[in-house]
Amino acid sequence: MKLRFQRKIIGLSAFAMLAFSNVLVADDTMSDVTITSKKLDNNTYMFMGAGGNIGVSAGDDGILIIDDQFAPLADKITAALNQIQPGVPKYIVNTHYHGDHTGGNAHFGEQGTILAHHNVLKRLSEDNSTPTSALPVITFEENISIHFNHDTLEVIHLGPGHTDGDSVVMWEKANIIHMGDLYFKDRFPYIDLAAGGSVTGYRENVSLILDRLDNKTKVIPGHGALADKNALLKFKHMLDDSINWMRGEIEMGHDLATIKKQGVPAKYANWAWGFISADKWIETLYQDLSTKT
Repeated sequence: MKLRFQRKIIGLSAFAMLAFSNVLVADDTMSDVTITSKKLDNNTYMFMGAGGNIGVSAGDDGILIIDDQFAPLADKITAALNQIQPGVPKYIVNTHYHGDHTGGNAHFGEQGTILAHHNVLKRLSEDNSTPTSALPVITFEENISIHFNHDTLEVIHLGPGHTDGDSVVMWEKANIIHMGDLYFKDRFPYIDLAAGGSVTGYRENVSLILDRLDNKTKVIPGHGALADKNALLKFKHMLDDSINWMRGEIEMGHDLATIKKQGVPAKYANWAWGFISADKWIETLYQDLSTKT
């Protein structure tokens, strides 16, 4: 039973882990996780393991990582980085505050500098158990540019979406973008309404990013395999359809129980996954949109 549970948590986000138990994370639940690396261009890589995908820039200026998964995986992430290039990350960019993207902060922040939106610092600081080394040292309100390894990485905050502190990271020359949890590939997204997230804001942020991409852009999702603009556009269409459908249900006076019994539109039934079931997606849409209709 325990082994089946351990396997199920691989790939889940911190919000799921919090729902089960923080203790389980520390209790060696990540022992079977393997960090895999995919080279995207000369200096850029994507790491997959458990939790959010990691973006990596490695070159003459050193190593920069975007997100750092769960705390127990820090040594495995370090080993994977050393296979690319010796050294420790100089910079760690957090796309938001959830622990499956910031769990390694305490480890990597001992020797590197953590950057994030103001609200990431605010939310991490609210937990008294967060060590100082895990907190962002450099914060920003809208955008910040990092000139590193012969490229410019633009870190962009677009307003409430997944949380109130989301950022995406665009490599100017390499034509790569890390979406953080503003993109769950072919899955219903988790929108953390309690942390300032917004269903319509999420959709608008995705739309704004799509306008900046071309057909050659490599898209790193927060969760899921490497994607492209067309895959992200498919995700945006799901968001559009879900919002329009839920608004229609609310306008017809249907309550949450009735909508859940009906289920999501059939074409999106297979977008449900372990943490965001069809019922959970319906609840998120209803909770946010019913207050704004």
